[in-house]
Amino acid sequence: MAEIRWRKSSYSDKEGACVEVALDRATVLVRDSKAPALPGHSYPASAWQAFVRHLR
Repeated sequence: MAEIRWRKSSYSDKEGACVEVALDRATVLVRDSKAPALPGHSYPASAWQAFVRHLR
């Protein structure tokens, strides 16, 4: 099993508080960077893409 590579937004604050996102095949994983040990959320890649398009 490959290690999950989390990415933090370049817009995170100076303490590093932000959401982190990782790709896992066809799923996008999202977690709180302040609490990485807690369970995050997973979304189908298509739902995440629609969310990001809406933000733009």
